[in-house]
Parts: sequence; C-alpha cells; structure tokens
Amino acid sequence: MQQQFTPDSKCAITLAITGASGAIYGLDLLKQFTDHYQQVYLMISDAGRIVMATEMSLKLPESPKKIQQILSEQLDIDADKLMVLAKENWFSKVASGSAAPMQMVICPASMGCISAIANGASNNLLERAADVVLKERGQLILLPREMPFSTIHLRNLLALSEAGACIMPTCPGFYHQPKNIDDLVSFVSARVLKHLGIEPKNFTPWGYANSTD
Repeated sequence: MQQQFTPDSKCAITLAITGASGAIYGLDLLKQFTDHYQQVYLMISDAGRIVMATEMSLKLPESPKKIQQILSEQLDIDADKLMVLAKENWFSKVASGSAAPMQMVICPASMGCISAIANGASNNLLERAADVVLKERGQLILLPREMPFSTIHLRNLLALSEAGACIMPTCPGFYHQPKNIDDLVSFVSARVLKHLGIEPKNFTPWGYANSTD
C-alpha cells in the first residue's frame, strides 16, 4: 500500500522534466514546489533542454550549477531550495532508497521515459530515481504528454499504474473558464499539488456552488 504523506512530512521532492512537449508545465511546477518544499531535486533530460529552448525560448547549458542559476533568476525562486542533478550523478540522494525523497513528479513525461521506468531500465539517474520511489512504495506522479497513445504506450502506463504510480495526463479542465494559457497550466499544477497533499491557491474545484448561474 502506498505511503500517506502530510504537509508536515514534506521536506523534499524530486522533479524531472523530459523531452515531451509541455515544458511550461514542468517550469510552473518547479516554481510551485519551491514555495512548498525545503528542497527540490531537479533533473532535466537532454531532450528536455531541447524542448525547453524550442517552446519557451529558454536555452539551458549542460552544467547543473549554471542551470540552477538560470532557473532561479528566470523563475524568481530561492536558489538555495533548488538542486539540479546531472544524469550521471549516481551518488545523489535520489539514487538510493535510504535517502531519496519519497515524492517524485515527472512532468512532462515522454513515452521513452515512461517505457524505461515501466520496464525497470534505470539507464540514467532520472530513471533510477523513479525506480527508487516505486520500490520504496513512495508517491510517483507521471504527467505524460503524447497524442495519440499507441497500444505500447497504454500498456506501459497501465504497468506503472499497477506498480503504484499515479498517471495524470496534462489535460486541463475548462469549467473554471480559463482566460489564457497560464490559467490552463495553473489548473494542471493545482491538481498535482492536491495529489501531493498541498492545498493550491486560487483553485476553483468543480461544483454548482462555484457556478455564476
């Protein structure tokens, strides 16, 4: 059975951004996480950096320290709360069940990343970190961004769901009457926060009590 988490127990979380479209979701979650956690371990795949440059005009170097500096400045977040990890940093806390945060979010999650995790590949630190959270019965949330899903994709997602992961496609709702892209992104981030046990700000849940009619 998956562990239960309370706000008081949340000291650290791992966030991974891969090469699927939707870099804006990952960046918004990064900003949200630094508001709620003492430490955020961040991993960005090579493909993730390419997509970020394409979609957000944000070019990130390979150096983890430089990435940390750039993101802290661009997103106006506390640099001390952010730790960017290289894909070969096998001595980092996220690589071991004895030290890793028991909450991890992959957003956006590419189908290649999902396939590797579903099959226990652990070819890099990102995949290993996800494997650790699953084996330790922690909380792994995956936000896939692909369209359409092939049968292979669906089987891999099912395997991860059966292993205890939460599958949350980046599919924003529209009942809150979004006015712009940021409203759609905020909706998805809020849903992730609620699953992590954090009450998001300015979130309008579904219900007639919220209707203007």
